[in-house]
Amino acid sequence: MLYRAIGLMSGSSLDGLDIAFVEFQEQGGKWTFEIKEAECLPYANDWREKLRTATSLSAREYLLLHSAYGHYTGKQVNAFIEKYGLQYQVAVIGSHGHTSFHLPAERMTAQLGEGAAIAAETQLPVVSDLRALDLAFGGQGAPIVPVGEKMLMGDSDYFLNIGGIANISCNTEPYIAFDICPANRVLNLLANDAGKEMDEGGELAASGKTDFSLFEKLNQLDYYRRTWPKSLANEFGTDVVYPMIKKAGLSLPDALATYTEHIARQTGNAVLALREHTGRREAARMLVTGGGAFNRYLVERLSFYLQPSSVSVLVPDEKLVNYKEALVMAFIAVLRWRQEYNVLASVTGATRSSIGGALWTGQDA
Repeated sequence: MLYRAIGLMSGSSLDGLDIAFVEFQEQGGKWTFEIKEAECLPYANDWREKLRTATSLSAREYLLLHSAYGHYTGKQVNAFIEKYGLQYQVAVIGSHGHTSFHLPAERMTAQLGEGAAIAAETQLPVVSDLRALDLAFGGQGAPIVPVGEKMLMGDSDYFLNIGGIANISCNTEPYIAFDICPANRVLNLLANDAGKEMDEGGELAASGKTDFSLFEKLNQLDYYRRTWPKSLANEFGTDVVYPMIKKAGLSLPDALATYTEHIARQTGNAVLALREHTGRREAARMLVTGGGAFNRYLVERLSFYLQPSSVSVLVPDEKLVNYKEALVMAFIAVLRWRQEYNVLASVTGATRSSIGGALWTGQDA
């Protein structure tokens, strides 16, 4: 069977809306894929600010933003379809939305971008609210990307995505995945303080020095003592980690160097824990995607901390680096369309795997 779908992803780093048009082929239970078209649509300053401050809104204003962002997203999809001549080719849209609240202990998560609004704008079937059912079954609702890694990219031993939050997957049975630590969201906040959008290639961090006092304080945060399944809300980076770094009063290069070292160290710790848990000792390969894969200094430090585990780093082609999450959102929508499990309980800690997502039928009968 051939499926053509669009996946939408808005990450916590607030760089923009990722859109990917993907062809999936299923034959005898084996899946292959090709990202046919993809792009990241940067947010204008007003949208970036609206998304950044969404958690401080009243209930009424939040719901108005939820609807408005859904209509905005639908219009972006329509423009994307028009630009690439995809009319009558898209079977379904999978929309992650933009995470605002994530409180798994209270069985609640919320992503901005109303699925009904996207369906109304595009007049196409839309699958949204991808995490909600897993939360209801007692899971973390995160990570949800591992189902795509397992079924589409199963030739790597580990998968690391370095976005606003860094998360890791271990290709075992049962499959294991969890959030490691805040990543680009904190690095970008530090760069923003100096009027820069980001630390391009990690060049500023590479010119700085690690402050070991702050480094140790960061590594002692309680989250890192917890075992999986576990996941992080954006606020851990913005409200806990970022203020700790600012309080240290470091220069920008030193602050970036210290936090880059923290990300690499915690990733190394995560891999060591996974190796011990699974009993693996042989050489292994880690596929690294997300915006952080372009941070050369971070990848260099990551490779250093992975040496004791005999794990090598592989950065794939640029399209997969940039759009893996959007690709998987499209795949999750296809699985939902097929009424097949698309969220793995072994990853999230739910009582069972689930067929997640609300389906909005936007086309005429």
